[in-house]
Amino acid sequence: MSGTGKRRSQKERSAETSARLMNATIDLLHDQGLARTTTPEIARVAGVSRGALTHHFAGREAIISASIADMLAKAARGLHRFAEDFMARGGSSDEIVDYIWEMMDDRLFYVTMEYLPEARHNPAFRADLIPTVKEFHAGLDAVWTALAARAGTAPDHTRTVMNATMCLVRGMISQTVLRPNDPAYYDGLLGFWKQQVRQHFPMKPAAALAGRRKTVAA
Repeated sequence: MSGTGKRRSQKERSAETSARLMNATIDLLHDQGLARTTTPEIARVAGVSRGALTHHFAGREAIISASIADMLAKAARGLHRFAEDFMARGGSSDEIVDYIWEMMDDRLFYVTMEYLPEARHNPAFRADLIPTVKEFHAGLDAVWTALAARAGTAPDHTRTVMNATMCLVRGMISQTVLRPNDPAYYDGLLGFWKQQVRQHFPMKPAAALAGRRKTVAA
């Protein structure tokens, strides 16, 4: 029964079970690593039977691929929402750097570090993930395109700054594995990078932007 007292359909129950299995998979990839993420353990953490898991997913590689795709799709939707909000209120490049750091540091890149080595050596696994990774990068592109539109900068140059930012953030998060509990170090790096990014996207005062929009509308 659902929270409203209505009996759930088979489709709803199936979707809920799939979500529990994928969430459990991501939890295990983050907490225990790829090698220790087995189908019996996924079923146990999800609170379902092994048969329920094999009913929804053909095997270990299938559920891991689907779970990573689901995680990246959620991150991409968050990026698009951030881009829409950014355009509506006129945000700053500092906010984008902070958002990317928080998004990647919130388990996303730690999970990425688990599946990247497997993708490197497993062509089928890599092929399954490429479309979802492209969707994720489309979300990133939407955020930076919104910034470029506000600053009047070239899209290609904007993407270069975006990719440099992602490379910096990935490197920083990799360091947290052996250099945890050092917020001053990471804050200093982020502060330095924000200064660099600001130079590429000089912002006009909000009042001036509002005036320009009114002029265009007239």
